[in-house]
Amino acid sequence: MGARLRVVLDQLTHVVDADQAGAAIDLTAGLVDTAPAGCAVEAIVPAGSSATLPGLADVRTLGLARRELAASWQLGIAPGVGGGLIHSASLMAPLVRHDRVHDNDQTTVTLWDLRAWEAPDALPKTTVAWQRGMLRRAVKHADAVVVPSHAFAARLSDVAKLGERIRVIPGAAPRGFVVPLDAAARRDSLSLPGRFLVLTGSSSSLEAGFRAAIAADADAVVLDAPEGSEPGIAEIASAAGLPESRVHVREKLTVEDRAAVFAAASALVATDPGTSWPWRVVEAMTLGVPVVAVSSGVHRDVIADGGAIVSVDEIPDAVADAVGSGARRMSVLGSDRARAFSWTSSAERVWGLHADL
Repeated sequence: MGARLRVVLDQLTHVVDADQAGAAIDLTAGLVDTAPAGCAVEAIVPAGSSATLPGLADVRTLGLARRELAASWQLGIAPGVGGGLIHSASLMAPLVRHDRVHDNDQTTVTLWDLRAWEAPDALPKTTVAWQRGMLRRAVKHADAVVVPSHAFAARLSDVAKLGERIRVIPGAAPRGFVVPLDAAARRDSLSLPGRFLVLTGSSSSLEAGFRAAIAADADAVVLDAPEGSEPGIAEIASAAGLPESRVHVREKLTVEDRAAVFAAASALVATDPGTSWPWRVVEAMTLGVPVVAVSSGVHRDVIADGGAIVSVDEIPDAVADAVGSGARRMSVLGSDRARAFSWTSSAERVWGLHADL
């Protein structure tokens, strides 16, 4: 009998991070598509969830709902899970003692950002405690910890003693990420202006993006804003010289709404240098939106020559070029770079990881 890779799909019903939830589903679909001959993909899901992805060989439904399961696994209690090859596209995994050599049991997890270590004040205390606790369990019990870039791997080495167990497998844009046919109607429903930049980043880093909007004579659309942060973000924009009327703060949007927003964006400005996989950067490049990002190790790894990577002070000038004479060139370069990332490729590397282990 060939290998059976068991994937944790914990956010099918209770979504705590939409990007990671989507990544888990897209990766699983890729694992099914790229399964070696004789191998199969199974799912491990919390109680109350239903895994309907085509091609799954089996679904193990556990006795606890997602919230209770997270607490149980944090304590190292994982009844009913079973062994074998287990892969999680997040830190949510049954990280307990197992025997890889004799029983061929493997458990691998994925870390997409280090905010719980680099910017803990931006997250709920319970989230910080859970992520730190699960990484400590990963140090003890994970056979590998997957991260999305080499710069991320280097930074994680400073945070946790994982040695050679850190492996690099990048993420990608959502499968089938294209501009929807009703893109204009979606933008109208979001009350977006005709000319705008998309900004991403924390409240403390967005000022450079607002100065860039002034330089580009455009409005600013802030994506992924925390709930209730709009007044504070508007104040930061106003202090930078951009009137509040030209600032449009949006919280989490659906995949289709994001694609509609990017379809009309003059550029994406990524202002956060933190160690996180830049989901929106990859989406923007996929749709040919010029990208300007503050210099960081992760941005250099991911964007490479597909956009402008500059210091904070250089962002306004870089954006002025990106929406002006450099627009066409940067659109092409970004689109070319985006082809380096796909869930099919990532899935093949996950299969390779478990074969190596």
